[in-house]
Formats: sequence, C-alpha cells, structure tokens
Amino acid sequence: MNKRTLDQIEPDNSVKVLKVTGRKSSRKRILDMGLTPGTRVDVIRRAPLGDPVEFRLKGYNLSLRKREAETILVEFVGST
Repeated sequence: MNKRTLDQIEPDNSVKVLKVTGRKSSRKRILDMGLTPGTRVDVIRRAPLGDPVEFRLKGYNLSLRKREAETILVEFVGST
C-alpha cells in the first residue's frame, strides 16, 4: 500500500482517502467538505506556486491549501 498525504499527489492522479488528521476543528471542517475515509479524490491542478491545489470528488471541485491537504492520508488508486 502506497500511503502519502494529499498534498504530495501530482495532478492527473486519483487517490482514496484513508484518514484525516489534525486539530479537531480543522478535521471536522475537512470531513464536512466530503473528504471522508473511502472517498475517491482526483487531483485536478496545482496553482503555479503550489498552493492551493484543486481536487474533484463526489461530482464537485474543491480547492485546499497545502497545509490542509497535508492532514489527509491517502492511498494511490491510479491515473485519471
């Protein structure tokens, strides 16, 4: 199993969320956005300076700051 954090995944790749870590309030906010364990996430693009990163999940696009994406443990699924 190839575990990484979401901020380490390059565009055009898909991952599955394994776990969300971090402070309770931040973790709850991320979970409320739909980034729950088992969710498939496609990495769409990274801003020119690497922050923020845009993702697609559950039919919508979501942008997260790098520091937020660092709290999400994922498993590589494949290329999009």
